[in-house]
Amino acid sequence: MTRILPLALAAAALIVPAAASAELPVGAKAPGFATQGALAGKAFGFNLTAALRKGPVVLYFYPKSFTQGCTLEAHAFAEAMDDFQKAGATVIGLSADDLETQKKFSTEHCRDKFPVAIATPAIIQAYQVQLKKPDGTLLPMTSRTSYVIGRDGRIKLVYSNMDYKDHVKQSLAAVRALKGKGAR
Repeated sequence: MTRILPLALAAAALIVPAAASAELPVGAKAPGFATQGALAGKAFGFNLTAALRKGPVVLYFYPKSFTQGCTLEAHAFAEAMDDFQKAGATVIGLSADDLETQKKFSTEHCRDKFPVAIATPAIIQAYQVQLKKPDGTLLPMTSRTSYVIGRDGRIKLVYSNMDYKDHVKQSLAAVRALKGKGAR
């Protein structure tokens, strides 16, 4: 019985972690990066600078592939991909999961509609999305934070909420506003 309680407390800490305390602010220059990712189960290289040449980029950080909230969030982004593409935006999900996990997740839950990539420790630090337990202990995962980055490389939206439900809505509204201003 005494072993069950510490295990239950540890599991609870992973279920309800606190987000990182300070994301990058709107208007800040988005840190450039390159990483490995997967689309439709196939590996590829992703470079933020190159992606921004095509239009705005939605970076959505999620804690862990194949968990309930992250799976539901991936489904929501997959369902909205036509709308993001009409608005001229690239969407990419980022987590600390390895490439093999990203390949599988890109097919099974992103439905081959958008890529997911590895959020390296340097990317996690640069975007200030390190997930923390309520006691402040760092976890090897990212918070659930969405950034919309304009073609100018500036952050246009920061939405951080561990509930996945409004990330697509918030990101799509920001991308549409950019298109409406002609500031892709």
